[in-house]
Amino acid sequence: MRRLRATAIAVLLVCLAVLGHGYATGPAHAAIETYETQASLAPAERTPVVEPREDVTVVAGHGQDGRSAALTAFGPDGTVVYRNDTHDGYFDVDPVDAGRATVEYVAERSYDSPHCNAKCTQSLVERVNLTTGEVTRRYSRVVPQDRGANWHDVDRLSDHELLVGDIHRDGLYVVDTETGLKTWEWSAQTDFPLSGGGEYPADWSHLNDVERLPDGRYMTSLRNQDLVAFVDPETGLQSNWTLGADGEYGVLYEQHNPDYVPEARGGPAVVVADSLNDRVIEYQREDGGERTNGSRASSDSSDGAWEQSWVWSDEEMLWPRDADRLPNGNTLIADTNNHRVVEVDPDGEIVWEIETYSPYDVERLATGDESAGGPAASAAELTSREREEIGDDPLEVAGITPRKAINSVSFVLPVWMGFGHAAAALVGAVTALAWLVAELRASSVSVSLRWPVRFR
Repeated sequence: MRRLRATAIAVLLVCLAVLGHGYATGPAHAAIETYETQASLAPAERTPVVEPREDVTVVAGHGQDGRSAALTAFGPDGTVVYRNDTHDGYFDVDPVDAGRATVEYVAERSYDSPHCNAKCTQSLVERVNLTTGEVTRRYSRVVPQDRGANWHDVDRLSDHELLVGDIHRDGLYVVDTETGLKTWEWSAQTDFPLSGGGEYPADWSHLNDVERLPDGRYMTSLRNQDLVAFVDPETGLQSNWTLGADGEYGVLYEQHNPDYVPEARGGPAVVVADSLNDRVIEYQREDGGERTNGSRASSDSSDGAWEQSWVWSDEEMLWPRDADRLPNGNTLIADTNNHRVVEVDPDGEIVWEIETYSPYDVERLATGDESAGGPAASAAELTSREREEIGDDPLEVAGITPRKAINSVSFVLPVWMGFGHAAAALVGAVTALAWLVAELRASSVSVSLRWPVRFR
């Protein structure tokens, strides 16, 4: 028994050392503390915390249960110019104009009310001046469901019109923020079978992105159907333009934040964060055409098809959720579960990188909204890079695949904890439990292994 105690103590000390080292040295954890400290200083006292880069870079962080969620802006000189962590999570962020000062973002916060039959979430759109810190509420609604049903993306159509991607109702709608009235609405349930996607009605489509295209159509991402859909506001779904299909994981696998590149810049093409395939991918529309001179016929052409034109990943990428093509051909990527933002050049090399917890969306201001100013991969002659062949995952149990399980576990771990630290915690817990059982068996207390456990 003495030898067993010594072994258990040694194992527990090693596990505690591994966990303590991870807590003290975790790069994202340390970066968050640094950003918080810098944001608390007067602007003249702040020092660079990331490598300098042209223009302001804004990162929206999606925390888990409000842990370390923040909207952080880094100046061209690498200093923290703004940080806001008052909400439980931050999602889409868009520049309001061509300048560097003002952005609009989507956020969430828990909402407690006796009128809620279950836990509620408040989804909101706010505008902030990064220089003055002045925040203006643009629009908000209480969603009668937990955090999984909040808004992830809202696109500004005009000074008083917003295009909302509504996860809770599986659809899109346009709202007049002056009156609060909806002026247009589309439901994915009218065009896609309820037998596909996620659990209905709790989280069926997880519609996580919306974008108005230059030709007036709307593009949206149905994450749980593994597809990007195109909707004409007058005629509805353009099924011949749909990219991906439910369960076809080799094309898209629970993707986020598709960005459209128009024909004028080498498209039509779509840059997508192919999240559960741990890659960023681009598809080119071949022989499909766009709407021209007000005509809708070419937009709904059955002759077009999507062809893969570029892909990028590295050995570290884990559940990316945003990728913006910049005007110089670089691609700015939010690598969520690896807690980093990277900028990749046309040759596929990382030329800029920052540590930050659970980034959801990233914007380089003055380059346009998302990929608005960036070229298609074919036009910029981008070099693809991929760490492994991606295909349909052969193992699936109750809708869960190995990739989905890995990313789900990674998402709920504390900011400082990697899989190695989680393994150390598990070994420590098992060792402690085994030691406890051994001590009980060696004492006068006997333990029955029948359920429920009884002591006698």
